[in-house]
Amino acid sequence: MATAAGRTLDVSRYLQEQPFGRYHVTLLILCALVTFFDGQDFTALPYALPYLRDEWVIDDQTTALITSAAFLGQMIGSLFGSYLGDVFGRRPVIIASTIGSAVLTTAVGFAQSPEQLMALRFISGLAIGGLLAPVWALGIESMPKSMRATSVTIIMLGFSFGASSAAPIANWTAPVLGWQGIFWVCGAMTGVFALVLVFMLPESTRWLVATQQAKSRIAPTLARFNRGFDATAYDSFFLSDERKVRTHENGGTNALFRQAANVFLRFRELFVGKLALITLFIWAAYFFSSIAIYLKNAYGVLFMENLGILRQDAAWLAGASGIVGAIGGVVLLAVTEKRGPGWIALAPLIGIPIILLVGFGYVSGGFELMGVLLIGAIFVGAGHAAVISITSIYYPSAVRAFGGGWASFMAKFGAVAAPFIGSEAGFLQGASGAREGYVFTAFCMAGIVVFILLLASVARGMKDEPAPSSSAVQPAE
Repeated sequence: MATAAGRTLDVSRYLQEQPFGRYHVTLLILCALVTFFDGQDFTALPYALPYLRDEWVIDDQTTALITSAAFLGQMIGSLFGSYLGDVFGRRPVIIASTIGSAVLTTAVGFAQSPEQLMALRFISGLAIGGLLAPVWALGIESMPKSMRATSVTIIMLGFSFGASSAAPIANWTAPVLGWQGIFWVCGAMTGVFALVLVFMLPESTRWLVATQQAKSRIAPTLARFNRGFDATAYDSFFLSDERKVRTHENGGTNALFRQAANVFLRFRELFVGKLALITLFIWAAYFFSSIAIYLKNAYGVLFMENLGILRQDAAWLAGASGIVGAIGGVVLLAVTEKRGPGWIALAPLIGIPIILLVGFGYVSGGFELMGVLLIGAIFVGAGHAAVISITSIYYPSAVRAFGGGWASFMAKFGAVAAPFIGSEAGFLQGASGAREGYVFTAFCMAGIVVFILLLASVARGMKDEPAPSSSAVQPAE
């Protein structure tokens, strides 16, 4: 663990030697709560849409524009948040984004027209998207290696629970305060939690070491894992399981040029060695998964209404499927994490024929339809949670949030496209349109299976490669 007469500490080995304890649990809970309120704020709109369509009499195209506005904001916010999370740290970006999400979600409830609603949802999406990659990175970098992917899934379990909590909030609030009340309640709850984060959220130890921060910042975070840690025994810290990365351009005098060069250097690090294919396959799998999940999130309640399910029942069903799907993702990762990412393909593979039962009209009504829709949505959610879990684990700590942010950015092309695909393809037009929407969802899940299996094929050899010298290139595990 230590070299040079015990004065240099291998932080990666130190962290692996610590048993999973109270601090790990506390951190997981905090990160899961961050995504809980993130999911609650983000998913408030789908539950408000039926009331909005009735009150403002908006057409399908306007519905798609309103829905996609937040996805577009998330898309851009994921890049900025991930970059800032690697430059300034996970903690400040997560706290700032949570505060921004609280304020802006509350503001959405004051929109007076579809145009104002689009603008406010876009701006709130910037904050909502900006915190995901940093919070994934914080979880990965604080957990034992055997729990890195599972930790992300547990963290995103919070997002799914938060998204599902918007259903009862809508059912209880909308009849009293209107659709506006849904956003006011969600925003207020997030604001209260933001205050908790200010006092409780720690910084990532791995990020502090990877970016060569001062000992005075690193030592207290190491003591969080082990109260008996003696910081005075060490003068410096390093990570033996990560390659060195270059993220700064020191030449030249033009500040704008240097900043652009820094971004390029970070981006290039995502394609070193086998990461060239791994990054592309992650993007593709996440893209198809985003289309499937966001088509469900945006129009799932409307689809179910068009298939004859009552609005409030559809809201409860959507909420329940989100929760159980996220739990399914945790179970899937807990069982398969040590066996490689290929096992993630199980969830979408099983979900395809179940969803096609509805898409092809073999199940068309009653409790049988509700049961099949619930099971199908569970596998969509479980697959999405599992895909998210691997978006950041292959990158070094110095660019981990950036890698996760770019994966989220590419995936949001699918999220932005999903509402437009739904409206332009006629998926909102009655029962036949809804069934076509489920067939399309099954097609997207097939895309997830293909690219996850390709990713597994490339990533399999990474653990078998010999440890490189200090000058060699090796992706972080």
